[in-house]
Amino acid sequence: MSEIRILVVEDEPFIAMDIEQTLNNIDFAVSAIAHTYKEAIQQLQMNTPDAVLLDINLEDEKDGIDIAEIIHQQYHLPFIFLTSHADKATLDRAKKTQPAGYIVKPFEEKDVLAGLEIALYNFSLRETKPTLALANINKHILAQISEREFDVLVAIYEGKTNQQMADSLFVSVNTIKTHISNIYLKLDVASRTAAIAKVRSWM
Repeated sequence: MSEIRILVVEDEPFIAMDIEQTLNNIDFAVSAIAHTYKEAIQQLQMNTPDAVLLDINLEDEKDGIDIAEIIHQQYHLPFIFLTSHADKATLDRAKKTQPAGYIVKPFEEKDVLAGLEIALYNFSLRETKPTLALANINKHILAQISEREFDVLVAIYEGKTNQQMADSLFVSVNTIKTHISNIYLKLDVASRTAAIAKVRSWM
């Protein structure tokens, strides 16, 4: 899957389906939907996404803010709260986890998509990242990354969406998806997060 993979944590099935429909476009795809704290932690461990959309109230012993603390401390992924709770006490708890955004329900599609795009971009800027080097990457793999694939890999590293890559490289989104699929195959990974982690481990 070449889209940016989003874990949706939402206890209301109909709202979760609405979010999934919103995300299933050229740039984003739902990696999984978790309805409880336990399901969310399992998905983070076994199917790590590129970013997370978090409801706060999960009708569970632990809520979305508890999950956010785990993400912030252990996974270092961008996450956005998508919630109907905007009272001061909840906001004060949520702020301490350093979310990339906070969207109040009912939401509009453009708010979610723009929020994720900004969250990914700002997250890439915050991370201290050494410069990628094609020769260094190719030393570690059997099937070599081409120069154009390297351009796409750098764009992934910079937090760009498929559409942004297509625009900057003057190719179609489908071409970008093909390049990303080839990169995943050559790096033996299944997500952007995993691709970035692998190339960073070689620096």
